[in-house]
Amino acid sequence: MSSSAAPSPPPPAAANSPSRQKVALYLALLTLQYGAQPLISKRFVICAVILLVAEGTLKKQFNNWSITRSLTASGLPAAIYALQNSLLQISYKNLDSLTFSILNQTKLLFTAFFTYLILGQKQSPKQIFALTLLIAAAVLLSIGESSSKGSGGGKSDYVLLYGIIPVTVASVLSGLASSLCQWASQVELVFVLSRKHPISTVDTFNDNTG
Repeated sequence: MSSSAAPSPPPPAAANSPSRQKVALYLALLTLQYGAQPLISKRFVICAVILLVAEGTLKKQFNNWSITRSLTASGLPAAIYALQNSLLQISYKNLDSLTFSILNQTKLLFTAFFTYLILGQKQSPKQIFALTLLIAAAVLLSIGESSSKGSGGGKSDYVLLYGIIPVTVASVLSGLASSLCQWASQVELVFVLSRKHPISTVDTFNDNTG
C-alpha cells in the first residue's frame, strides 16, 4: 500500500525573495529614472531662461557671469569627481563588496577634514567619535583584505595597489570636491549679496569665517 508523499513547502528564503516580475519592474523604473534625468534637467534650464527673459533680468545675469568664477565653482570639482569615479571603477573590480563599501564611506572623514581646513567648520565630539569608529573599521577591513589574500604571493600587493589605495584616494578626492563646492557656493553667495548690501555682507562673511 503506497502513499504519495506530501509536497514540501518552499523554503522561507525563496518565499520571501522578490519575484522576477518585481525585479524587472524595479530595474525598468530605475533605467527610466536615469534616462529621464538629462531630459528633465534640460527642460528646467529652458524654463529658467524663459523666466529670466520674462522678468527682464537675462542680460543682467549674463553680464554678471564670469568664466573664472564658473571654473572655480564647477570646473575643478567636476575634474576631481571624474578622477574619483575612475579610481572607484578600478578598485571595485579588486575588492569584495563589504570592504569596498566601508572604505568608500571614509569620504565622510575626509569631507569633515577638508571642511575644517577650507571653511573652518568644526565637528562635534559625537561626530568625531563616529568618524573615529568609521576609520577604525576601514583600517581593520583593509588589513583583513590584504592578509586574507596574502597567501597568493603577489596577490596581496595587487589588492593593495589596485583595490585599497585607489578607493582611499577616491575618498580623499570626494571630500576635497565636496568642500570646494561648498566653499564656491558661499563665495558666489557673498558676491551676489555684496552687489546689493556691500557693508553688511562683508561684516556677515567675516563673522561666519572668523
